[in-house]
Amino acid sequence: MKKIFIPLVILAALGGIGFLVLSNPPEIERRGPPTGPQTVVETVRVSPQAYRINVSSYGTVQPRTQSIMVAQVSGQVVSVNPEFRPGGFFEAGDTLMTIDPRDYEADVKIAEATMMDALQAQAQEEARAEQALTDWQRLGDAGEVPSDLVLRKPQLEAARARVSSAQSALTKAQLDLERTAITAPFSGRVLRQMADLGQVVTMGAQLAEVYATDYVEIRLPVRNADLAFVDLPEGPDSAQPGVAVQSELGGSQLWQGQIVRTEGAIDEVARQLHVVAQINDPFVTGENVDRPLKIGEYVTAEIEGRALEDVLVIPSNAIYQNTYVYVVEEGLLQRREIDIAWQNGSEAVINSGLAPNDALVTTPLGQITSGTPVRVINDDEQIADEESRRDVEAPAAAGVAS
Repeated sequence: MKKIFIPLVILAALGGIGFLVLSNPPEIERRGPPTGPQTVVETVRVSPQAYRINVSSYGTVQPRTQSIMVAQVSGQVVSVNPEFRPGGFFEAGDTLMTIDPRDYEADVKIAEATMMDALQAQAQEEARAEQALTDWQRLGDAGEVPSDLVLRKPQLEAARARVSSAQSALTKAQLDLERTAITAPFSGRVLRQMADLGQVVTMGAQLAEVYATDYVEIRLPVRNADLAFVDLPEGPDSAQPGVAVQSELGGSQLWQGQIVRTEGAIDEVARQLHVVAQINDPFVTGENVDRPLKIGEYVTAEIEGRALEDVLVIPSNAIYQNTYVYVVEEGLLQRREIDIAWQNGSEAVINSGLAPNDALVTTPLGQITSGTPVRVINDDEQIADEESRRDVEAPAAAGVAS
């Protein structure tokens, strides 16, 4: 009896469960169409444009002319120009320092006296030579030629030589006297002073280090990749591209100049070509310049390059590994291999790989593959395409759900 009862209980339980299932059938959850991709990007439309290439470089300010002034005579320094101090300005011909001239004034007077004696001796010898010729003509044989000694020619030449020697000595004494006044050979500025008032200097002693202030020069390296985009001066009639020089010392300052020459050899250390920029009147303040340039100051430079027409220019930060970019096509992310013609820190000129009106992705992306659906948040044309596609897909999805 028990064996029959247990199967009946099991069958009754199964029947109850079946009844519950039939009376409460499961409902299928119907969802609407997908709301869109989760990856959000920003894009820019690539379009041809005119673009001026500016080549970046750097360097230090150097004077056009830098000299060490030395004493050409010996003596005590008796006066010093107030501007003859480090940083002082001077004009060409200014007397910067004076060495005691009294010894040299005395030498000039001695040389003048010697000169007068030599001139007197020459005059006397010329008179004797004329008298000797007269005497020979009056007393000598008519057919015989007088010797030079009889006519006192050697004595006359010796007197003339003494006059020439005395003249040279006088000139030397006068030069030494002039050299007691140390004058500026050009308009410039004192970089370093090495002698001062009361000091006794010897011939050849260093007095100061000075440099010219009419213009300064900056030696700028040019990358090998940039050489094809800059017209560098290679001759006397070559164009001189402009250059903007900027310094951050004491606030941003900007100076304008020109590239005046190209060095004749590649630098052996950097393996780059260097050009020389010239900045005129670097110590004159004015518009955009509140202070003068300093010798040895580090500056950055932008050299004016060639003007390009109808080129594609994109942000450098949109390029990955210098070889490819991402674009959006029909809502999908696509990888494009590109060839870069020229690039700096912020922009790149594309030679191939992109076409006008491509939607270039500017949002930084991590590990992502081509074909990934994306949502563009700033491209009106792309947004319109997505909305149109959704309008078409939504009715179809509703029909399937019903």
